[in-house]
Amino acid sequence: MPVVAVVGRPNVGKSTLVNRILGRREAIVEERPGVTRDRKELPAEWAGHEFLVVDTGGWLDSDHPLDRQVSAQAERAVGDADVVLFVVDGVVQPTEEDQSVARLLQQSDKAVVLAANKVDADTREADAWAFSRLGLGDPWPVSALHGRGTGDLLDEVVRHLNKAPDDANDDEAPADDVARADTEGGPSAPRVAIVGRPNVGKSTLFNRLIGDDRSVVHDMPGTTRDAIDTLVETDGGPVRFVDTAGMRRKSRVGQGAEYYSLVRALRAIDDADAAVVVIDASEGVTHQDQRLAERVDAAGSAVVLALNKWDTLDTEGRARVRAQMVDRLSFLGYAPVLRISAKTGLGVHTLLPALDQAMEAYHRRVPTAELNAVVQEAQAAQRAPHGRVLYATQGATDPPTFTLFTSATLPPTYVRYLERKIRERFDLGPTPVKLRVRPRGD
Repeated sequence: MPVVAVVGRPNVGKSTLVNRILGRREAIVEERPGVTRDRKELPAEWAGHEFLVVDTGGWLDSDHPLDRQVSAQAERAVGDADVVLFVVDGVVQPTEEDQSVARLLQQSDKAVVLAANKVDADTREADAWAFSRLGLGDPWPVSALHGRGTGDLLDEVVRHLNKAPDDANDDEAPADDVARADTEGGPSAPRVAIVGRPNVGKSTLFNRLIGDDRSVVHDMPGTTRDAIDTLVETDGGPVRFVDTAGMRRKSRVGQGAEYYSLVRALRAIDDADAAVVVIDASEGVTHQDQRLAERVDAAGSAVVLALNKWDTLDTEGRARVRAQMVDRLSFLGYAPVLRISAKTGLGVHTLLPALDQAMEAYHRRVPTAELNAVVQEAQAAQRAPHGRVLYATQGATDPPTFTLFTSATLPPTYVRYLERKIRERFDLGPTPVKLRVRPRGD
């Protein structure tokens, strides 16, 4: 699909306009600058025309490392765009930062539509015309908050999109089967959420996996504010990686952007086929890591544990982390544990094979006859204190879910014994397994 990049200096209403274009609240909005940092791509449609709208962080002429990275993300979005939607604050005079962005856009040779936002009434339209001197054509007065003028603005965006070269000729260009399947309801790529506490290296790992500086990476906790996803073609097929905001305890989560970042991260976990739980090995396995792992386990997705910054530990430190894994994450004993360094690339090559194996087990369905044979063998080797399994069947996949029809209620320890036998026989090691017991008469 064609791409529309929404750019501008901080706090001019870019994310509000993105939400207005989408017709729903996707981008995090707060009345202070710097909330949006990464670039986020979202499918949109107007008047029968489909396109990707890219929300970007505020463009700043600053030497601060984080500001430079955010601005670089916006520049890359412009480079990938077919049309640039340049948003300014229509009720103030053009600032030096507005002029800096305008000069960069003039050099980009991209089609630019200038949106003068926050023009909530006719009486304010005169102020918006001051932006004509930016050299990017006449401004379109709009109010993203109230929807005023946004229809005319989108008509202009679509007009420029129609002028873009048509590269979708079936005879000349290969069809993007991956993108089509993922957006038109066909077989979709598996979703892998990268989760963890703030500042454990999630975005660094995300960027290394996709081979692109897609997420803003900085040593300040809380840099990622939204769930950023990218479709990657791997040897095992397409995978959609989702970088999430760092998750802290509820008591430490504030209001506004931080709260909505947490909501998006939780939703990404619930929607994922697999989760990579990133743990800062240099800090050890904390109680917060344990709580997050419990949340991922409850979501029922396949899990891979990644001990990041492993190369920074000495022999004693590595032994300490191994003991903490046994003590605090024993409930994820089925999950593979990878020792990596997202910064240097150490061990990262093992992540994709581990994910492939985990997701294959996550989707596996086993023959009913073989399942019952395993259950009967397990019962012959060790009988339950009371009751027995009469029949077993797999009711669902994602994750593998089995129903045991029994003569009486089975003790939890015996159910775990049967789960272990089923897991071993059908090689379900890297995925959670659910067993439901249905006593006769229930």
